[in-house]
Amino acid sequence: MTAAADATESRPVSAWAPLAIPAFRVLWFAQLGSNIGTWMQTVGAQWFLVDAAAGATLIALVQTASLAPAVLFSLPAGVLADSLDRRKLLIWGSAASALIAAALTVIAFFGALTPWTILGFTFLLGITSTLTSPAWQAIQPELVPRPLIGASSALGGVTVNGARAVGPALAGVVLSLFGAPVVFGINALSFVAAVAALWWWRRPPQLGLDDREPFGAALRAGVRYVASAHLVRRILLRSALFALPASALWALLPVTATRLGLTSSGYGFLLGAVGAGAVLGIFVLPVARKRFSDNAVIGVSALLFAVGTLAAAFLPFVPMLPLLVLAGVAWIGTLTVLNAALQLTLPQWVRSRGASIYILVFMGAMAVGSFGWGALAGALSTAISLAAAAALLVIVAVSVAWLPLLPGTSTVDRTVSMSWPTPTLVLDPQPTDGPVLVQITYTVDPGRVEPFREAMRLVEASRRRTGGYRWTLLRSGEEQDVLLESFMVPSWGEYRRQQTQRLTGRDREIQADARAHIQGEPRERHYFPESPPSQGVATR
Repeated sequence: MTAAADATESRPVSAWAPLAIPAFRVLWFAQLGSNIGTWMQTVGAQWFLVDAAAGATLIALVQTASLAPAVLFSLPAGVLADSLDRRKLLIWGSAASALIAAALTVIAFFGALTPWTILGFTFLLGITSTLTSPAWQAIQPELVPRPLIGASSALGGVTVNGARAVGPALAGVVLSLFGAPVVFGINALSFVAAVAALWWWRRPPQLGLDDREPFGAALRAGVRYVASAHLVRRILLRSALFALPASALWALLPVTATRLGLTSSGYGFLLGAVGAGAVLGIFVLPVARKRFSDNAVIGVSALLFAVGTLAAAFLPFVPMLPLLVLAGVAWIGTLTVLNAALQLTLPQWVRSRGASIYILVFMGAMAVGSFGWGALAGALSTAISLAAAAALLVIVAVSVAWLPLLPGTSTVDRTVSMSWPTPTLVLDPQPTDGPVLVQITYTVDPGRVEPFREAMRLVEASRRRTGGYRWTLLRSGEEQDVLLESFMVPSWGEYRRQQTQRLTGRDREIQADARAHIQGEPRERHYFPESPPSQGVATR
């Protein structure tokens, strides 16, 4: 089921409205079940290390092992999700996760599990999760109409945080009754269920899959887009600022459980309290976002998460639980705002790559933070480490005043604009020919050169986002009102993709605003490397 891009109604929608769409509902429950299994696996791994009397640093490495693959493989995963059929990619990735989890189950059943073995399997499961995460995020706008993207993003958070509420508590019970092998086996079965749901989903044919970019070119194009998209860069900055200190709570909560003398079931309740808060947040967040700005929501969320982190450092079990619930509300509040802003900002052609860079930044900050806070806890104490993280979260909350999310995300037209006049060339370039120098000559209305220059600043950003580099604007020395735009693209195929698959309605608006200051039509020329010598200038 594809997104109804033409839906223009802006009336308030229920937080649960996306579940009325069958394809979204089936895949949502599949993700929820898979995430419950993943959290059971995480708790099983962490508690195995607790029982093995591993130190705080080694226990925190479970978090690092699960998140480090995001640093290594997020970008390639985004390229794959934009280049391949996302449904097939998710099926193969989930099947691989099922096999890895099944192997871990067998090893645990025969008593051959060691701390480093479980860290290794956690790392492998992190790899498959990283390879599928951009595709999971990118299919959301395909499943719901644009007005429901915010609600679908929040529900996507529920699959993670609802699982965080149910998974740890269920893992604690299963660990105490049956042991780690059954926990790991349930995780394997959850991936099998995800494969079945994805097999059931019939994704409509997608445009552009036959004109796939080379892997390296696609990777560079994704990085160039994010580097030139100031809205996306600010989202990434806010995610890193939150994730780095917030990672302390997730990494050191098992150590807090040992401080309190809890069993695996008690630790499951600690994690479950955070997850329950995240589920509660799905009801609170729509009301909060109607009354307050997104920047206010992420600022207050950072403060609430700081309170929960501080509670984990010093409070006993019962007073800690409600504050961990507040931390869960804060967690889902921050992630929902950031994810919705990202999905509304990224155009279709680079959505998976943009999501992969977001995952890289967020999970990378979590992985680095987990290792750092664990090392600090080992060197000093868990209480000092958690208190330092809470103090940093307060600073993050205040920083919203001078580093806010930028406005305009939800109103930007990201639909692909297909209008491109076919150039008349005197040669027949191949898609791999390049690099290509593009030069466009404008005759500007007298007295409107300065407004034209200002408008061309946005044109420059658009060219760079969609694949151009070495952009410059030159003024003729012989003709007073003639200016030349010049930029390069890596290949002729890349230039064709720029013009036919990457330019959005917003990009066309930017070009139209600049051309409102010129006389007549601009003249565009394309220059190719002179090899063989017969290749020279192509005009239109």
